[in-house]
Amino acid sequence: MTKTPPPIDRAGLIETRRDIHQHPELGFEETRTAGLIAERLRGLKYQVTPGVGKTGVVAVKKKDGRCVLIRADMDALPVEEANAVPYRSRVPGKMHACGHDGHVAIGLEVARRLAPLELDGSVKFAFQPAEEASNGAQAMISDGVLDSPRVDAAFGIHLWNDLPVGTVGIMAGPVMASVDQFEIQILGRGGHAAAPHQTIDPVLVAAHVVTALQSLVSRRRDPLSEAVVSVTEMHAGRAFNVIPDRADLRGTVRTFGGSFFEDAPRLVEETAQGIAVAFGAHANVQYHRLSAPLINNEELSALMRDVAAKVLGAGSVRQGVRTMGGEDMAYFLERVPGCFAFVGSAPGSSRASPHHSPTFDIDEESLVIGAELLTATAITYLNA
Repeated sequence: MTKTPPPIDRAGLIETRRDIHQHPELGFEETRTAGLIAERLRGLKYQVTPGVGKTGVVAVKKKDGRCVLIRADMDALPVEEANAVPYRSRVPGKMHACGHDGHVAIGLEVARRLAPLELDGSVKFAFQPAEEASNGAQAMISDGVLDSPRVDAAFGIHLWNDLPVGTVGIMAGPVMASVDQFEIQILGRGGHAAAPHQTIDPVLVAAHVVTALQSLVSRRRDPLSEAVVSVTEMHAGRAFNVIPDRADLRGTVRTFGGSFFEDAPRLVEETAQGIAVAFGAHANVQYHRLSAPLINNEELSALMRDVAAKVLGAGSVRQGVRTMGGEDMAYFLERVPGCFAFVGSAPGSSRASPHHSPTFDIDEESLVIGAELLTATAITYLNA
């Protein structure tokens, strides 16, 4: 046993990431990925438990003292890849378009490097399913991922194409938004398009509802707090000369918490129903909370920033990196203190494709940085 981790296996990191990239699996379908992870971790002599949160994998190296959790998500997206690269997705209509393939590779490399060390405490790895569905973390927590041994701190990273490779973004407080979903059915009365006076047009009502929902941010929210309300789907009718009897809307609300987070379900429902009644229609509203804001702990964010400064240099550690995107790592950090960092993955000389796009890809040097950052963070925390 030693206290110094072995060098990073850069070639192995890239090979693992590309293998997973070619075999993407959607949330709660990550059977091949989970099997690969479990086999690797057993080979490293971890205590491995598959099937945690349906398809998640947990690995533990136990020792008396504190326990640190390293989390990596595994799922892909229903996106058809457009990249002409040798490691292009082999599965039609599915793609790792958000970097989770890299997260798995990084997690496995951190596990490899920590395996031979004499650590001052326990290390636990959570390879999580279904982050994109925003309920994989909850499934793992329900299955006891934070227990036996009890987790004292949790860390994770996200490869981030909004930052150039060679930089990281780490800050305390809310860094990723809550994810809420709403569905609105507008029920009117259909009829002939040439006789709208004989109908209650749900398309017109829906258009007013969409416009009014945008005013929630501009007029019903404290202007000093961040929020987004977006209507992303609208479905109504099947013929050009028929006014339908129903229109369906779907969308999302994002906040960093606060009063608007608490008020949003009521405001969306009151807005839709009030406008529908004004036109003689009716609105049914369903509002779902998918994940809470992701909030980094002050002390552990400082620890991770100090580690990043040693790995990359203080000038490469950026503050103020936040996004209205959501992450169900938030559920881990609701229960235990920790930090979630953004690892720059955009090529330095060109504009990177955005996350969730069919041309998304990363600079694979970010894998090395992510593995070094998480390895050093785990060691520093346990040795503190």
